[in-house]
Amino acid sequence: MITISETAQAHFTKLLSSQAEGTNIRVFVVNPGTASAECGVSYCPVDAVEPEDLEIKFDAFSAFIDADSKPFLEEAEIDFTTDQMGSQLTLKAPNAKLRKVADDAPLFDRVNYFLQSEVNPQLAGHGGECKLMEITEDGYAVLQFGGGCNGCSQIDVTVKDGIETQLLELMGDEIKGVRDMTEHQRGEHSYY
Repeated sequence: MITISETAQAHFTKLLSSQAEGTNIRVFVVNPGTASAECGVSYCPVDAVEPEDLEIKFDAFSAFIDADSKPFLEEAEIDFTTDQMGSQLTLKAPNAKLRKVADDAPLFDRVNYFLQSEVNPQLAGHGGECKLMEITEDGYAVLQFGGGCNGCSQIDVTVKDGIETQLLELMGDEIKGVRDMTEHQRGEHSYY
């Protein structure tokens, strides 16, 4: 579930040594499954442990994870590094913003996961986003673009050469193509 490096474990052990006896750490996700998801670590006193928490035991402490955060912290990693610039605790949780879907999940869920995890982070650099509206009976993924993508001069390239090409590579036996249902209007928000 969560990997905590030895240096991070040593860091937490040092921090916990100045806390009340029995205090551990809590790893959590605020706004899990959304674009604004944020991961965090806090102290977890004995009286803050909930019955449905998942406990992960380490040599000197335990990490507790609340029920809502569990699926979003799969494959998470916590590390602590020190260099000339100082020390830094890093928490990487690749599934925090969007819960990973199973390979046998419904087609809509798998296409939506691909868009949210692979496509939208790239479009966000241009202030854009896309949403999966439906998958037609004849196998086309129908997308709605917003933000900087609405009115963008490169939208056809993004749809056909980018998204459609990748989807056909991944799910070509289930998807025939991609259609854009957006009524593109140029404006100040458009990326050129």
